[in-house]
Amino acid sequence: MAKKLLMGNEAFAHAALEAGVNVVAGYPGTPSSELVETVAKLHAAGAAQDVHVEWSTNEKAALEMLAGASYCGARVLFTCKQVGLNVASDALMSLNYVGTGGGCVLFVADDPGPISSQTEQDTRRFGAFAKVPVLDPATPEQGFAMMQAAFELSERYHTPVIVRPTTRINHASTFFEVAEETHGRPLPEEGFQKDSKWVIFPKRAFEAHGEINRRLAQIAWDYTHDPAFAQFNEVFEGGGEGEGACAQNGVEGAGASAPAVGIVAGGVSAAYAREALALIEAQAARAGISVPRYRFMAVGTPYPFPAETAAAFAEGLTDVIVFEELDSVLEEEMLKLAGARHLPLRVHGKLTGEANDRGENTTEHIAGRLGRFFDRTHRSNGLAALVASTIGANDLSYEGPLPVRPPVLCAGCPHRGSFYAVKQALRGREAVLCGDIGCYTLGNAQPLDAVDTCLCMGAGVTIAQGLHVIEPDAVNFAFIGDSTFFASGITGVVNAVYNGNDIVLEVLDNSTTAMTGHQPHPGTGKTIMGDVAAKVSISAILRGIGVERIYECDPLNLNEAVDTVKEAAQGSGVRAVIFRSPCIA
Repeated sequence: MAKKLLMGNEAFAHAALEAGVNVVAGYPGTPSSELVETVAKLHAAGAAQDVHVEWSTNEKAALEMLAGASYCGARVLFTCKQVGLNVASDALMSLNYVGTGGGCVLFVADDPGPISSQTEQDTRRFGAFAKVPVLDPATPEQGFAMMQAAFELSERYHTPVIVRPTTRINHASTFFEVAEETHGRPLPEEGFQKDSKWVIFPKRAFEAHGEINRRLAQIAWDYTHDPAFAQFNEVFEGGGEGEGACAQNGVEGAGASAPAVGIVAGGVSAAYAREALALIEAQAARAGISVPRYRFMAVGTPYPFPAETAAAFAEGLTDVIVFEELDSVLEEEMLKLAGARHLPLRVHGKLTGEANDRGENTTEHIAGRLGRFFDRTHRSNGLAALVASTIGANDLSYEGPLPVRPPVLCAGCPHRGSFYAVKQALRGREAVLCGDIGCYTLGNAQPLDAVDTCLCMGAGVTIAQGLHVIEPDAVNFAFIGDSTFFASGITGVVNAVYNGNDIVLEVLDNSTTAMTGHQPHPGTGKTIMGDVAAKVSISAILRGIGVERIYECDPLNLNEAVDTVKEAAQGSGVRAVIFRSPCIA
């Protein structure tokens, strides 16, 4: 073993390797990308043996490939960010019905803020929708343990399992003891076993749905009673006299003065809340103010909800406040529990306006909320004012309007030349410029002002088609990057050719997946494992699907680029301009 300072994502990669993962695949997306890259680096250095790792063309392709490997008994790990799960959802919804062989873990990183995403989508909701267990780490260290436990849970019940860290967990760094060398788990000698269970038919799906419902009830029981998973749902008491008395996963030994209020927190918010409580208690002790006794539950297994642990936690409480990032998942579960068990429990949180309804939480913010909560439930003992005057005094947050500082394309970025050439070529013509997901989304800012729409990956191509159908007199341009073209653009171009749409496709080929950290893709001629691969030609694909007018130019040669765009803008049908120039970085 070696002690190393690791980013959360790097640590999760080590955790999966120590769990014997055989195949790792995903699609790059902040804040998840470093996990796959870490596995690849360790493999290249000879430290991670007997493992295959790849950047797949998109998330759906990754999960389907991993499903096949799991059927053979391999342990597999899928990675993406929260919006990437949308792309993989078609496979996931059926995979849970078919079941898995070797452990199948989905590492899905949520992005509260959002800091680098289109949405603040909460993967805990997706887990419930797909009926797939979810683990939600509060710290990188807990995430390390959860990653390993997730493989065991998956194999125990033959189900996919989601591990859902958020941005601060992914990118926080701390020290870990990790194995200097790992090996993939030995594969079963019998390999893939032919069985009708691998073929999803309506009758089999009906039976499988019942199996899913039964195993979810069993998993909820495990989350409360099996020490391997109950450790992620810690319950303890504090405040008042006898502070620090602990009741791990229960309320026994809580002390003479039973608490009336509780705090529930999930994911990184549990770490923030614990720190906020420590700050409040320290400041209250200095000021001679007592902190009411409270009971705290940190929920690391939000789905299926550990109802028995929560019921023991709620015993004797009158009020509970819930802190979580993104949706009111835990808050709704506590409300459901109170109703189902007829508990005299008032639940406070997002739904009551007493917690953030979006974005990230912070220690300081939760401390302020807790001070007000304690005052309301204990008839004002001055904690809110104390927090405001002490902890709040060090808060450098600013509530006024912020100066506009939009992100910009890098100096020397070839996308600048592509956008500028299009704008120059279209002077005096009515045109709509449809953008897509990538660095080039930043072309919407002044002075370029060259992106009129942006929805999701690949949608620039198809939105341009919809605009043409309704407003056929305008010239409709669709911008797409080379990596996005392979990931989700090809289908849209086929649709445009098949339906005879009039669009100008602008492929911004900078020879990398730039925005998420310069990962390789099918057009780069190499894989993340360092192998030389066939370089898939974008122009050959376009010709193969029926695009007859294809132009190529260097966006840094302004005159050539402007003339090329002018020529492509003439006529009708689908025509394409490939702007080819490497990423400046």
